Amino acid sequence: MNQVGIVGRLTKDPSMRVMNEGRIHTSFIVAVSRNYKNQKGEIETDFVLCSSWGKPAHNVSKYCVKGSLVAVTGRLQSRSYDKEDGTRIYVTEVLGDQIRFLDKRKSQEENAPQSEVPQNDADFDFQPPQTEQINA
Repeated sequence: MNQVGIVGRLTKDPSMRVMNEGRIHTSFIVAVSRNYKNQKGEIETDFVLCSSWGKPAHNVSKYCVKGSLVAVTGRLQSRSYDKEDGTRIYVTEVLGDQIRFLDKRKSQEENAPQSEVPQNDADFDFQPPQTEQINA
């Protein structure tokens, strides 16, 4: 079974791309605090690379900003690629198929009443954004 669930805050604004075929991809990093303190008495944090596709990707990009508290459920995915210098890079990320928004912060729509900001990705009417496409 390959199932992951994490809760944390975004370390920066999500990055959305529209692929050639019109599919939407968003990547973001979630800071997840551990449940214990180290020998110095400090709580350590893991920084987890996450990505999503389609409707959840669009909604994360639209409604989440740096510092947003989210719960991401999905699966682990590993991939690799070669850099220009021939070095192989390995990446493990959470491929989120459901993202829940856990705080009531206003996002990019600062003037919208809080009741208009949905709490999870099932509360949206999806309309693909009007952005330029990139080759990927």
